[in-house]
Formats: sequence, structure tokens, C-alpha cells
Amino acid sequence: MPDLPVYRGARPSAVRRPFRNGHIDPTMPLGPEVFAAVSEAAPVVRTAAEPFVGLTTDGTPMSGLFGFADEGLPVAAIAGAALAWLDALDADDRNAAQLPIDAIEWQHWINAFLIFPEHGVLLDRLAPAQREAALRVVAATVSAAGMHDIRTAMRLNAGLGEFCAGYEDTLKEYMYWFTIFGEPSETEPWGWQLMGHHLDLNCFVRGPQLVLTPSFLGTEYEGHELFAEHIRAGVEFMRSLDGPQRDRAVAYPSIRNADLPPHLNGPINGRHVAGAGQDNLVLPYHGLRGDSLNAGQRQLLRDLIAPYLRVLPDGSLQARQAEVERHIDETHLLWMGGWGDGEPFYYRVHSPVIVVEYDNHSGVFLDNDEPETYHVHTIVRTPNGNDYGKDLLARHYAREHRT
Repeated sequence: MPDLPVYRGARPSAVRRPFRNGHIDPTMPLGPEVFAAVSEAAPVVRTAAEPFVGLTTDGTPMSGLFGFADEGLPVAAIAGAALAWLDALDADDRNAAQLPIDAIEWQHWINAFLIFPEHGVLLDRLAPAQREAALRVVAATVSAAGMHDIRTAMRLNAGLGEFCAGYEDTLKEYMYWFTIFGEPSETEPWGWQLMGHHLDLNCFVRGPQLVLTPSFLGTEYEGHELFAEHIRAGVEFMRSLDGPQRDRAVAYPSIRNADLPPHLNGPINGRHVAGAGQDNLVLPYHGLRGDSLNAGQRQLLRDLIAPYLRVLPDGSLQARQAEVERHIDETHLLWMGGWGDGEPFYYRVHSPVIVVEYDNHSGVFLDNDEPETYHVHTIVRTPNGNDYGKDLLARHYAREHRT
């Protein structure tokens, strides 16, 4: 087993970042990270205004991948929790909290601090009872393990703020915006979004079925609390490969800054390609294919994907696992970095029905200039048009609302 992540003497960065109240403060000096954040935010607004296609390998979504299913989702409890939260708000907050199901703001999310106008309601400024009512919507939707991860990410965000004095108004446990899209219902489509630093969840609900992507989960602080399983599974998979398999899987043997081209060591995205503003990304397959693995290695590939699905409730989890299994031969894994104990790395899993990215980053609030295993960013996407449940929503309209 690989060792868990450890700090390599990281301390709070001496550079003061221009963040205030969860936003970039334009009155403060802007460093390269801020310009990188602006460059990341620009595609968010632009892509949301384009016709939605989804992440594809060639610009054209594959057809026939998704369909209606009864996943046993407790939709009455979820919709009831959402309506209860809306009822707990005053008139102004309720107006801000709810947007149409086809609002482009659903595609306005980002891991970095806000540059575009916010939407939804900020949990941090709600009364405790209202805030807990919002979190009950999330808890009613996801698994217990998923809710534990969500709350851990929020708590670690506050822990980073305490460790790095001076960001107490930005790195906070409840500095997250929550939005309802559509009208909560047991039969009609609707959804919700939870958005903030190191935590972005987009949930689409249609009857007893859900889609919970795009999603982003990360932390710059105490990464082993959230990602020990992700790290172990990745390292074990790589250690199972023979030489020719590793040659196909590994794009770069190190993710240290000097060992990568500039476009793969940016201060915000790192090696990620499928993050905010990449809803229509064209991403060809790269890396090692699943049909070149033996039975044991295939199981290790399933084990590598498993932590990214544990946020799903039981029925939805089984449905996603079945989807992944149907396309296991077509699943590709791309790796950058080492796989020794404590080494930072990046990997991407890409199939017709799922895209997963794991990446270790250099410091933003901490002073490590190189990627470290305690700073983790992860992304999950449903390619071929079903992020935000878009494919299912189109099918619903075609069947139920022909006019």
C-alpha cells in the first residue's frame, strides 16, 4: 500500500491573494494566479451561451447511451426537502434561489473564486436553520458516504482559512452558493447546484433517476481525509501494469514544473482539461485501453473509478456501475507522474459514459511551488451530452411535451 499524503514543510504563502468575500477583489494587486483564474472563467460564460453539445471525442455525441430508468431515487423526499428550503427563505432570497431549468446559470460554476456574477443564495449569510435546510436537500439526494465527503470538503476549506490567516471572509465552511433549477417535483425534471471553492455539484433529477455531473471535489489542506482511496487505487493500478502497458498509459513520467510543457502546469487548471467552461470540450481518447488489461487489472480499473461514484445513492450507483461496465473495453486511462509512495500525479479515465480526472497541484494559499499530494482536484463528467442531465431532459421534452 502507498503511504498517505504528507506535508513537505508547506506553510502559508507569503503572497497575499486578492480574494475577498468569495470573490476576486480588483482593488488588490493581481498576480499570475488571478490572471489564470480570469482566463479559466472566460470560457464559462462563453460556453454557456453556446448550444450545448457535451464533452465528445470528435464534436458529435454518441447516440443511444442514456435512457429513462427507475433507480429507486427517493424523489418525494428530495423534492420535499427542496420545497421546504424555499419556503424557509424570505421573498428576496427565494427569488434568487430558484431559476428556470434551462437557465444558462446552471453552466456558470467554477472552482476558483467568482469573477462572473453570482447566482443562487450564499449559505454563509443564511440563518443556521435555513442553511441546514439547504444541506438537507443535498443529504436527501446523495449517499451517506457522499454527504460525508461534501461536508469534509467544506470543513477543510475552513481549515485552510484558519491555517492561512487573512482569508477568514473567503475560506469558510459555508462560502457556497445553492440554487434550485426548475420546480421541485416527483415527476417533472428539475435540479440543484452547490458551488464554491473546491466543491461544485450539479444535480439533475427526473422522477426516480438522477445525474450528478459535472462535479468538482478538491482540497489544498489535509488531502488524505478525502482522497486516500483515490490515491491508493491509482497507485495500485499503475503498479499492476507491465512495461508495454505503462508505455501506453504514461504521457509524462513526472509532473514537476520543469518536466512538463507550459500548458500542463498552469496555476489554476494544472493538467485538468474538463473543468469549468469545458461543457463542449472535444477530447479524443488517449492512453491505455481497457481491452488490453487482464482480469485482475480490469478489477483494479473498476476500483480506481469506484471512489468517484460513491456520492451516488444505491440505485443510481448500481446504474452508473452497470454503464461503466458495459463500456469497460473502451475505457482509456492516461497517467502523468510517478506512482511511488508520496509522488504527485495526474490521471484521466475516459469512456463513452464517464470522464474522471485526478490531479495534484502546486500551492495557491500554501507555499509549495511544485505539485504535492495534499492539494487535490478531481472532476467527474458524463460525456456525450448528459452533463446536467441534458440528454435526459431532451428525451423528456420529446416524449412528454411534444408541443
